[in-house]
Amino acid sequence: MQSIQDKANRISDEATRRFWEPEPVMAESFAVMAGATIADVEEQERRQTRESLLNPNDGLALERILGKSDLVGVNYLEIGLATARTVARIQVRDQRGRVLGFGTGSMVSPNLMLTNNHVLESADIAQRSLADFNYQDDANFIPRQAITFPLDPARFFYTDPDLDFTLVAVSPMATDGKTPLSAFGWLHLLSSSGKALVGEYVSIIQHPEGSTKQLALRENKLVGLKRQFIHYETDTQPGSSGSPVFNDQWDVVALHHAGVKKVDEQGRPLTADGRLWKPSMGAEQLAWVANEGVRISSIMASLKRRRWTRQHKTLIDELLNATAPTPGVTPTPGGTPGAPASLETVTLDLEWYAGSQGYDPEFLSQPVPMPKVPSRKRRDLVRLLDNSGQELKYTNFSVLLSKSRKIAYFTAVNIDGAKLKSQRRERDVWLFDPRIDKKYQAGPDLYANNDLDRGHMVRRLDPMWGSRWKEAGEDSFHFTNAAPQHKNLNQRTWQNLEDYVLRNAGHFDLKISVFTGPVLRADDLRYRGIYRIPAEYWKVVVMVKEDGNLSATAYLQTQKNLIADLEFAYGAYKTYQVPVALIEELTGLNFGLLRQHDPLASPDEEEAAAAGLLIEEPEDIRL
Repeated sequence: MQSIQDKANRISDEATRRFWEPEPVMAESFAVMAGATIADVEEQERRQTRESLLNPNDGLALERILGKSDLVGVNYLEIGLATARTVARIQVRDQRGRVLGFGTGSMVSPNLMLTNNHVLESADIAQRSLADFNYQDDANFIPRQAITFPLDPARFFYTDPDLDFTLVAVSPMATDGKTPLSAFGWLHLLSSSGKALVGEYVSIIQHPEGSTKQLALRENKLVGLKRQFIHYETDTQPGSSGSPVFNDQWDVVALHHAGVKKVDEQGRPLTADGRLWKPSMGAEQLAWVANEGVRISSIMASLKRRRWTRQHKTLIDELLNATAPTPGVTPTPGGTPGAPASLETVTLDLEWYAGSQGYDPEFLSQPVPMPKVPSRKRRDLVRLLDNSGQELKYTNFSVLLSKSRKIAYFTAVNIDGAKLKSQRRERDVWLFDPRIDKKYQAGPDLYANNDLDRGHMVRRLDPMWGSRWKEAGEDSFHFTNAAPQHKNLNQRTWQNLEDYVLRNAGHFDLKISVFTGPVLRADDLRYRGIYRIPAEYWKVVVMVKEDGNLSATAYLQTQKNLIADLEFAYGAYKTYQVPVALIEELTGLNFGLLRQHDPLASPDEEEAAAAGLLIEEPEDIRL
């Protein structure tokens, strides 16, 4: 039987040939090596794709890609540590149980592990092999207790020698009989091309030579791009085969599988000092110029093209459509005490939305358009499947939804207090909106089995007026109108704001328009992998005063103490009246002329505007 290292050497020869062979996209590699900038070598389409994957709240993400900044948030390490839990050492064993070699694998769905074909080339080998999770040192350099899982190729095994990848099922329970596989999470693979640009830096989590888990962090430039492979300058050793390669957002961009040798003009390998290499010198004398990884987009395309049996299709669909939980966080058995174990959900027919007019900017006696989203964040807005725009129109309110956060950037509602209706709802049934891709709608995978509040951005009562008032109430139960809120958030004060302003708008038919949304920060608490829980929410309420002029008041509900010159310390949630300009600063939204109708913009309110006006009772509001 050929050893893993022998197979790796063969794969390395093929990778070396690919690296040095001319190919149209490969011209980028030599340009970068010659010192050209990324802007010189990247096609606009790939760059746009790459930018679309960035979290719009990470202001330095693009700067890092362009090589203009090395700064990353501390949460980069937190996310990386959680991501690393999905990576395991693979023990490749023979029929007698002896270890033949090591590789690296990572969970890419709740049941399937991804590694190289040359690590696990057959179901027979996989049947005898094991996966060691948590095989790493702790902060004191003391080895942690490894958790070992058998592989289960009888349930699923697929391998592709050409792309050098293998997918294999893993036993749902460890050999200790008590640790579930779900404790280690899984990586969400993206099918799209463009997850990394030539010149960008990548990281790789690996078990070199079968040792404890190691991380080659960031200073590893991507120097080459081919149709199915990428090349990068990352330190790896035998045993690293099958390691996931990550971009700065911890998206998996490639499956590491081989090193690239330095060669002369005839393609003969060279030593580090420039001599011709001979096998008698040993592999340690070889000169290496790069590593090669199989592009995840190529692997995903291969899986989508193949026809599967019914049993296998279920597991493949789980991989292709999976939403990853937070790696390394074990869901509490039974969920949080007192939390709903499940949510009742429904998807309505498109006909339901035929009469939905959405937010009306002419609702008041003066026009009040929705705030403008800056161009750099508009790319993150979810588009309707029929390409009719980005505004989700419901009865008497509208929602603009964030792709990256899966919650609203903001909502906009017209409230006619003189015509409001009320009706008891027998049970909460939450709705998916069929007009947009379901993957952008945070549903039970976020809200079930915990004590997070599903906070209505638009209150159920607010749009319940007019001939379609019943439909309006149902519309408020769309997941697009929900946001995860901390259980301690003061709902009473928050909701009473609108009631108080409505009472004060009595001279003008009790009409107001309200904009509500979260403050989306890059350091918001990460939960279940792709979700972040906002710590702050804002609201802007617009009414017409007795003199016929508009009044626009802004509010911020936060754990942060705004009194001391907007410096903060975390404490109980409080609600502040703040300048509209501060909401613009926190969100990037542009409220236009509403700034001029803000009572806190008056010179007489300079002190309150600077400190924030604490709202403990509705009467504290200054209109």
